[in-house]
Amino acid sequence: MDRRRLLQLGAGAALATMLPACSADGGAKAAPSSATMGDVEVLTYGDDPQQRAELHRPAGRSHGVVVVLHGGFWRAMWDFSLGRPLAESLARHGWTALNLEYRRAGNGGGFPETFDDVTAGIDRLADIDGLDTSRVITLGHSAGGLLAVWAAGRPKLDDRWSSPRVRVTGAVSQAGVLDLRGAVKADLGDGAVAGFLGADKDGLYDFADPLARVPLDVPVWCIHGRDDLQVPIEQSETYVKAARKAGARAGLAAVDGDHFVLIDTTTTAWTRTLEILDEL
Repeated sequence: MDRRRLLQLGAGAALATMLPACSADGGAKAAPSSATMGDVEVLTYGDDPQQRAELHRPAGRSHGVVVVLHGGFWRAMWDFSLGRPLAESLARHGWTALNLEYRRAGNGGGFPETFDDVTAGIDRLADIDGLDTSRVITLGHSAGGLLAVWAAGRPKLDDRWSSPRVRVTGAVSQAGVLDLRGAVKADLGDGAVAGFLGADKDGLYDFADPLARVPLDVPVWCIHGRDDLQVPIEQSETYVKAARKAGARAGLAAVDGDHFVLIDTTTTAWTRTLEILDEL
């Protein structure tokens, strides 16, 4: 069974786990470590098995860093193997790519654990000798699109996540879940948002929802398949319209194909994603 078919069969289950997670108590973490796996450097940023990442480097001078945040509706059954082909392609095209794993619903993720992991994973880049972090772009698919755009807005948060060691300079959302309340209303992923964040109370959705946090101070590009049935293109359209109205720099690239064409590195949709990254 090919990869896309497997993803399609699991899409309903995957959507329920796509939302971010963080550690509420900010407890002690293991000292960051790294190891090599072929030409890939394996990094850790905490003591949980999920708190790890793969750093892919280009053969020559790097264009910058792209942080890859996989989708799967924030559910534990989908891991960062989904992002590995993207990271490998990015490295071949001259980017340093960090394929970042994070805790998800079902394996310790949710609020605030997933958010803690995303921020700590990106900040881990500051510890890598000789790595230029002046250009860092988050790239997230589906549930990871929410995380990518949220991470780009960290400096505007009024909490423990607001002082990044590594600042995100731009974000690309691939068919991202960018309107949480709209996703709940449409029951995307068979209850994925509630499965990840729980009930909409105490301002939690406003905190996590990219739509509620416009405008950002960095550019955001959305790329979305016109035939996407898992996360309809209206999610991106709604976000970009609101962001532009608020004075933000935001763009939408509508491409032919479904939800998964965006993470197939053999497609024109992926070629367009590479072009967008070059523009940021």
